[in-house]
Amino acid sequence: MKIITVNVNGIRAAKQKGFFDWLINENADIVCLQEIKAQKDQLSKDFYPENYHCYYHSAQKKGYSGTAIFSKIKPKRVNKHSPWVDMNLEGRFIQADFASFSVVSIYIHSGSSKQERQDLKMEFLTQRFLPYLKEIKQSKQKIILCGDINIVHKRRDIKNFNNNKNRSGCLPEERAYLDTLFDEVGFIDGFRVVNNQDGQYTWWSNFGQAWANNTGWRIDYQILSPSLEGTVKTAYIYKKRRFSDHAPLIMQYQL
Repeated sequence: MKIITVNVNGIRAAKQKGFFDWLINENADIVCLQEIKAQKDQLSKDFYPENYHCYYHSAQKKGYSGTAIFSKIKPKRVNKHSPWVDMNLEGRFIQADFASFSVVSIYIHSGSSKQERQDLKMEFLTQRFLPYLKEIKQSKQKIILCGDINIVHKRRDIKNFNNNKNRSGCLPEERAYLDTLFDEVGFIDGFRVVNNQDGQYTWWSNFGQAWANNTGWRIDYQILSPSLEGTVKTAYIYKKRRFSDHAPLIMQYQL
């Protein structure tokens, strides 16, 4: 099973850059999108690729946030209502349940705009999201969390660690959160199961020569519940074409 996740930073802009032509050729089983920045009434049939069941969860605010899941297999259930009202209003969560596993497309807050957003981000991660993930582990659900988490984990996951270690997305408490999630709770950073190379990034600033110099951050993930240990076969970041300031993370599983 091939799963792609990507923050498109505006699905209409990504389409103009050839995203859907590329996606059809990739022939993935499931596609998770974040930051679609569009309402359903703004999306023509061109945004519903053939051979896919397509589900959008738009934010109430126009041109903001939003997630989507495309799947060749029709899910048994699609859930756009997470336990968190504010996440639902911003379209930050959508889940597709299949016969033996579930896939979530999630867009975690950025805290870079102001301290209030950073405080909200940490409150959500520690007080709400972590207990939710612990419940998933306890119930032994098989779930793949795909999305823009807006946190780098290790020094090797960001090009200029020293210059950014006190900035949102690279703060000690954020990286410690991922330590807890992976090392203590037992969730799995799927990419690092099979790819331990340095210089592997999924986001680059649009300023300067960040893309050309590969001055990036790895903030997009496919995170597996402990019950899916051993299922990852391949993982890579697609960089031949650019559809967004993020790159697609493409992984294959034996499910």
